[in-house]
Amino acid sequence: MTPSLATRINSFAVLGICGVLLGAYYIQFVEGEFPCPLCLLQRLAMLGVAFGAMLNLRFGIRTRHYGVSLLSAIFGASVSIRQILLHIDPSDTGYGSPILGMHLYTWAFIIFAVVILLIGIMMFFETQFEETKDNKSTQNLSLFIKAVFFFVVLIAAANVATTFFECGFGQCPDNPTSYKELP
Repeated sequence: MTPSLATRINSFAVLGICGVLLGAYYIQFVEGEFPCPLCLLQRLAMLGVAFGAMLNLRFGIRTRHYGVSLLSAIFGASVSIRQILLHIDPSDTGYGSPILGMHLYTWAFIIFAVVILLIGIMMFFETQFEETKDNKSTQNLSLFIKAVFFFVVLIAAANVATTFFECGFGQCPDNPTSYKELP
């Protein structure tokens, strides 16, 4: 695998994570379902996965950048499993509405598991780590990669803002029904 192919894969991985987060925002704002504290941690882990891939895009493909994404995916999978186990009782309806038969935290676990698997597969291709002009830190980022960076920063800022409006400076409610900081 060439460094340029690895860069393209990382770009599309970041966009995929952005798509997942935008889907969560759709559920939050259009469907009117507030994210619980565990949901917010899963969003944070998704941003961590995207951040590791963004490091690969900005500073070149490195194992430590994959490590950031991998640790974030493991953290997110752990939080997702915790939430799944909280609602494992068949009489429990779960938190939020199911999407295609599964709750968002179950989908999040599947996404984190796929990320872990894909990073493991990517690590087999050692040629992506070779020092070439395509793989070095560069000041000349493509317009596409700059747009991806801007998109992730925008989503991260939106996540910070909506979490503040929901939780304020205190602890987030276990089962939120409104924004604390909005009238």
